[in-house]
Amino acid sequence: MEIIRYSDLKAEPWRNGGGVTREIARGVAGNSIVGTPAADSAGWDWRVSIAEVGKAGGFSAFPGMERVLTVIDGELFLLTVDGAEHPLEKYRPFRFPGDAPASGALPTGDIRDLNVITRAGVFKGYTSIIELSKKRAHPVFAGQFGILLQGEATVTHGGEGDSAEALSRYDAVAGSDAASPEILGRGFLAVVSIDAVADQ
Repeated sequence: MEIIRYSDLKAEPWRNGGGVTREIARGVAGNSIVGTPAADSAGWDWRVSIAEVGKAGGFSAFPGMERVLTVIDGELFLLTVDGAEHPLEKYRPFRFPGDAPASGALPTGDIRDLNVITRAGVFKGYTSIIELSKKRAHPVFAGQFGILLQGEATVTHGGEGDSAEALSRYDAVAGSDAASPEILGRGFLAVVSIDAVADQ
């Protein structure tokens, strides 16, 4: 079972000084790399990260990529893509092209967001926000990451008698089909899925 501790992730400042990004994982077809920052998109086909945004400004372009952005802390983020303004509320994922001109504004203060970036035609990324239960465990399968957004939770391998490990806020659990980790608790979990495109 692979737990990616948020406290272990390195904060990479943005070039424009508007925030920092902590990379959870990235990968190429057939291989993933966890917790290793990447400066650009040349060496990976997908990436999952959490960004702290403290200043309005433009987004970096990711040609050939698709993005799913979800506000996970803060009230509102005003995202402008190709001249159209989109008010993004907490826990509502928004998909947009990575090469489209984009900028963000902070009408209610700083925010934190979860970013899923995938190479178009190779992978498709999805983000779902679910409410955890203390009675029914949520499994995390291969190609998925479960990220604790709020509350308290523990994770086990899913077998009876397995010891549980506590998760802190923004810790991520990498999924597996062989012995799928299961998350129990109270709060909210982001489930990120990186699906290979069948006809690549």
